[in-house]
Amino acid sequence: MNQIDGTWGVVGDLKVDLASVVARFGSKLQAAGVPVAADRSGRFAAAIGLVPPIGLTELYWLGRVTLISQQSHLEIYDRVFAQIFAGIVDPADFRGDQPPAATGAPGRLLPRGREAASQLSQPQVHYPSWLGDVGEGRDEESFKEASLAATLSVEERLRNKDFATFSELELADLRRLTSRFAFATPRRRSRRLVRSIRGGRIDIRATLRHARRTGGEPVHLVRRRHRTRSRRLVLLCDISGSMEPYARVYLQLLLGGVHGTSAEAFVFATRLTRLTKVFKGVIPAVALDRAGRSAPDWSGGTRIGDALATFNNDYGRRGFSRGAIVVILSDGWDCGAPGVVAREMARLHLLAFRVIWVNPRKAAPMYAPLVQGMAEALPYVDTFVSGHSLVAFEEVLDVIGSAVG
Repeated sequence: MNQIDGTWGVVGDLKVDLASVVARFGSKLQAAGVPVAADRSGRFAAAIGLVPPIGLTELYWLGRVTLISQQSHLEIYDRVFAQIFAGIVDPADFRGDQPPAATGAPGRLLPRGREAASQLSQPQVHYPSWLGDVGEGRDEESFKEASLAATLSVEERLRNKDFATFSELELADLRRLTSRFAFATPRRRSRRLVRSIRGGRIDIRATLRHARRTGGEPVHLVRRRHRTRSRRLVLLCDISGSMEPYARVYLQLLLGGVHGTSAEAFVFATRLTRLTKVFKGVIPAVALDRAGRSAPDWSGGTRIGDALATFNNDYGRRGFSRGAIVVILSDGWDCGAPGVVAREMARLHLLAFRVIWVNPRKAAPMYAPLVQGMAEALPYVDTFVSGHSLVAFEEVLDVIGSAVG
């Protein structure tokens, strides 16, 4: 975590709205049983603005002195802070176990007599276990190592888990993991020519211009070759009711595609909505919020054929899908008229370089593509994959990057 300045924080290369972060942290504490009023959250934000923390240790103490007023709330504060800022999750949070009482170290009897009086007369300072012992010289580097280890354990736990079973906390962890996904499309030969020493085509005009300097003799041959460029990537995501558990994850992946490879992103249920402009130029949290408000048919019915017809008529023929890799993320459930999906998929297949269909239901052991939309689309699909988990979606990225005609 880098230094925080004013009302904005910078985490890595990402500019974060400080007010939003503070408000969410306060709401998490409130939900965990710590009474955090709005004035205390305001005090926390003001403290960060006055004394910008240079690491998580400083941020921990700023939050503790401004948000906590009772000794009994320290254990809860430590757990919530670790979950949000350090990526460390206590398994007891998922089992419903109560935190240990703040009366002493586990397994240690309370002191008695004069020993107790001498210890109770001194101020008792509480430190979270993951922060380490201050007196032993635990610095920011050791804290970063612990945070990294926790992040790795989270990734191992989520790699094979189905996206539909993710909790809200796991979705937050997934955002950090999917930010490392790299969308890469294969390169294609462009019609444009560029000058190249090893080019196979001689540029006659440029060669003759150079010949003027050598008495008309074409001593220097100017060669050109075709330029190469990455193929366009088009992502169409189903956000209907049957895809709702997966759509919230796939939207994050669409966002990564737009930012990583300038992909074109669309969502559909009963209508088609373009999200490319919505995703550009804003931080992920704002982009996802705008995406939800831009698609009025979220969690509605499904008309895959009508959505594909709109895409082919309004965007595909204008060049969006011509020679592109088109990825459709849908379970294939369709409420439209029979035959429409087959007709529009045939049109799309003629324009696109490759059509990849990602169906999370395919991971089920007894799955068969029997629903109307999927059965009609499958003959025009080049690659059919599941993409239901992190491991499965890495396979999707491999398919996109290695697509060949």
